[in-house]
Amino acid sequence: MRASDADRERVVERLRDAVAEGRLDMEEFEERLEAAYKSRTYAELEPLTRDLPAPESSSALSYAPGPVSATSSWQSRIGGTSASSSAIAIMSGFQRKGRWTVPAQFNAVAFWGGGELDLREADFAAREVVITCVAIMGGIEITVPPGVEVDVRGIGIMGGFDQGRSLENRREPDAPRVIVNGLAFWGGVAVKVKEPKPPKRPKGGKELGGGGVRKEL
Repeated sequence: MRASDADRERVVERLRDAVAEGRLDMEEFEERLEAAYKSRTYAELEPLTRDLPAPESSSALSYAPGPVSATSSWQSRIGGTSASSSAIAIMSGFQRKGRWTVPAQFNAVAFWGGGELDLREADFAAREVVITCVAIMGGIEITVPPGVEVDVRGIGIMGGFDQGRSLENRREPDAPRVIVNGLAFWGGVAVKVKEPKPPKRPKGGKELGGGGVRKEL
């Protein structure tokens, strides 16, 4: 799990307290301080305070990652690299959904076909990403989670870029910005905002305390 700036600052604050209490000398402090600011994941941060006493508030160093959602820290979802920077559908279709990384520049082409780009659970290679769509006698649908700023700049010729009223939402702090541009000719590009899907229950699973029928021997 990638660490955020706030996570790094919490570790740095612990290190400063340790120096003030005489638990670390200046040489150790400087080495760990440099390592903290270079850390990218929780696994790299955790050893830096492992030999120090727990803070008064145990939540100050809680690194257990939770499920990815639109309300989680955006900082942990920005950064990294993408394995693909384009998607092409010619008389066929493409789909990007679930956990994937949106590159800083992504090109999507649909010719007599269709494509779906679902960003609700995605990571972002940069704080601002540009998605260029070309839809010719085809369609492309882009779904973003609430809180993400979306700027639609596409041109429609006997087609359209439909950004919908749902895009008029307030950007959350540290959330990425998505710019959608390109061309729709006898086709369309639709951009919409939707909440992330709730996690699926295990197959055949039942809630505790449910009212299921109990068989007696």
